[in-house]
Amino acid sequence: MRLSIKPLRRFGTLLFVALMGAALLLPGMQSGTQRALAATPDDLDRVEPAVVARITLPDRAALDALVATGADLAEYLHQSSSGLDVDVIATPAEIEALRQQGFNVTNTLLTEADWAARVAEREAAVAAEEAALASVDTLTILRADYFQNDAGSFLSVEAKTSAGAAATVRLTAAWDAGSGTAPDAGGTATMSRFTDAGVYMYHRLLVPVGSRPAKVQITSTQGGAATAAVREWLDSGRPGNPKHHYVKDFISHYMHPTEVYERIEALAREFPDLAEVIELPNKTNGYRRKAQATMGSLTSNAVVISSKAWGHEGGTAITVEFANPGAPNQPLAVNVNGSAISVRLATNASGALASTAAQVAAALNAQAGALVTAHTYRGNAGAGVVQPVAATPLRDFLSAPAEISRDPFTVRAIRIGKHRDGSRIGVLAYSQEHAREWVTPLVAVETAERLLRNYARDGETRQLLDNLDIFIIPSVNPDGAHYSFFDYNMQRKNMFNYCGPQDADPGRRNEWGVDNNRNYGIGSLFDGYSGASTNCRSGTYAGPEELSEPESRNVIWVAEQHPNIKFSMNIHSYGGYFMWAPGAYRLPGRETLDRAALGQEAFFWASSEQILASIKEHRGTVILPGRTGPTADVLYSAAGNSADHLWYGSNIFAWNFEVGADRWDAERSRWEPVGFQPSFAEGHGEAMEFANGLIAMLKVAKDYGKDAQPPRSWSVPGQGKYSGPVALRFETSEPATIYYTLDGSRPTFRSQKYSASGMREGPQVLTLTETTTLRWFAVDAAGNIENGYDPYRGENYRQVRIEIKP
Repeated sequence: MRLSIKPLRRFGTLLFVALMGAALLLPGMQSGTQRALAATPDDLDRVEPAVVARITLPDRAALDALVATGADLAEYLHQSSSGLDVDVIATPAEIEALRQQGFNVTNTLLTEADWAARVAEREAAVAAEEAALASVDTLTILRADYFQNDAGSFLSVEAKTSAGAAATVRLTAAWDAGSGTAPDAGGTATMSRFTDAGVYMYHRLLVPVGSRPAKVQITSTQGGAATAAVREWLDSGRPGNPKHHYVKDFISHYMHPTEVYERIEALAREFPDLAEVIELPNKTNGYRRKAQATMGSLTSNAVVISSKAWGHEGGTAITVEFANPGAPNQPLAVNVNGSAISVRLATNASGALASTAAQVAAALNAQAGALVTAHTYRGNAGAGVVQPVAATPLRDFLSAPAEISRDPFTVRAIRIGKHRDGSRIGVLAYSQEHAREWVTPLVAVETAERLLRNYARDGETRQLLDNLDIFIIPSVNPDGAHYSFFDYNMQRKNMFNYCGPQDADPGRRNEWGVDNNRNYGIGSLFDGYSGASTNCRSGTYAGPEELSEPESRNVIWVAEQHPNIKFSMNIHSYGGYFMWAPGAYRLPGRETLDRAALGQEAFFWASSEQILASIKEHRGTVILPGRTGPTADVLYSAAGNSADHLWYGSNIFAWNFEVGADRWDAERSRWEPVGFQPSFAEGHGEAMEFANGLIAMLKVAKDYGKDAQPPRSWSVPGQGKYSGPVALRFETSEPATIYYTLDGSRPTFRSQKYSASGMREGPQVLTLTETTTLRWFAVDAAGNIENGYDPYRGENYRQVRIEIKP
């Protein structure tokens, strides 16, 4: 008989129980004995570390079957010569179970040891920064040069800080007007931090000036200051890069959410005229758990005990003891002394222990219910005789240091722009819906830093902030992200536990939570779409209902409260994808959510090429065409994702980044995935290149807001007389949607829309077999209508007559 495990998510322990049965008795025990045991409460609480493993599938049907198991899949899908490569996060027992179901698990990509290495790397970087920030820094001005070339006059400054190991230290240069007669009176600018091979070299500045300054003063946010005379540099060569004045690279290590939010708060304080912090209304559950212990070492005699209070609010002060009274005919009794709970186990006439797990759980609930709740282990009947256990403290199993708050978290957005009143086109960027995606907040922080620090020095940045209203949520899921940093690196979900008693013991603590990017309200599991789970332990658990989670409600709140938002970017990792709606389909039949109109799809594609070109500029990373397009086409069905909700619910051009494109391994001659938590050198590269991409999206939004030019359109062939059927298509001067009629009626927004021939195909061809009058109009992505046509009562639509001779 073949054992089916499809309904299970974290099925390693249950599978073991099903196969082993009574063999769970400790060595030396005999069936039916009531011998006292030296119980080890941690045995049942121990969890297997998860790894990232590669599964090769033959086709899409096999992928859908894998998704149906509830397996925790990474956002990674690669078409190879042998089929589809998918990455799954699973314990060794789960991997073996997947093999038993016939899935081809090929190799392991990321282990717990890799996680430990990343954490150690981060802690070393933080320690170096803290040491650098311990006192006022010393500044050394290396060069201060003035020069002229055919492009104008420039000031070049190089200065070094003794606190250079800390990327948070900022240097500002101020210069006077000198003895020249130019109208400027000097100026100030933030210097750019220059690093090479990961080592701090110095800060530098290159800016145009009207005349030669006499002196330059450098000041540091760490308190240091230095002044130097400006020398005239005789070299008449041109600057190598006209954007040398542009500052970037403001990240030096992975940041947990507490650090990230401290950073954006500091930015808003530093730039009050350009930024503010908005507190979002739905507080998260918090990085907190009830304190627990599993008392006993067998499934039949174990009792799971949980504190009523949160662990940090007194739960971890509770101790529980199971004691042998040492005398016959003793009743089961529970004594509570402050936070110490003692259970005196019952004995029979011969003095043997007689209390079952079910009886002990009931007694605890009845007599210690003010402090704890208790139940048997994972739905077991609890008929086993409970054995003595020494006083055991309850634990919340949380390892973050004390400075990480355990209270509900107030998620914030930093709002950036010169005019933050809703009068400008709004753009929403948000990251870390999935906790384990450590690179994504770095993209958000780097982008915010660039925008604010370049406003006063870079014309393109000034145009963005003058014409856009930008909202950035750097960590949507702070609770889960803290858990990923300090407890379980592969945490995907938030930390709210909807599992009932059968799944609520601490041995399953890494499986609780809701997948925030499956909890939204359009194209959801609850609407019948594929790619999410009802199993509370699944990596894609959608929650009890749509928008049940504060994390997802916060994202939607920002969009609904600010209807000027017309663009959004959801920043995920990994795999190197660039995607948009539709992101989900129904099975069977793979029926997707409605596809964008042809003109809208063309706008997605045209904008994507602009954005992806900017990503490539940093280090040559190319997001492949096969990984660009609607999510349902290039990845898999993701029921209830946020981009679908924003696109279909709020008419927002909603994209998804998947940072972390595969890197070419020349030695092995193959592409290798980078994972959720690559070495910081790789993570830094991803953050820098996708910050490029995010800023390019802002340029797309700015151009959209400035676009007042209506599109032009025409038919191919045009008006005339033809023999036989005519294959006709429309062309446009820019991405635009065409509404047309073939029956001579006036076209409106309810008329037929010109569409694509099929998924990822070009425009359809209309086959005309008889004389036809076509009437149509075109609308671009910004809403401009061709010829200023009014679809409700206008007559200046486009028209051709195709006359077909018999």
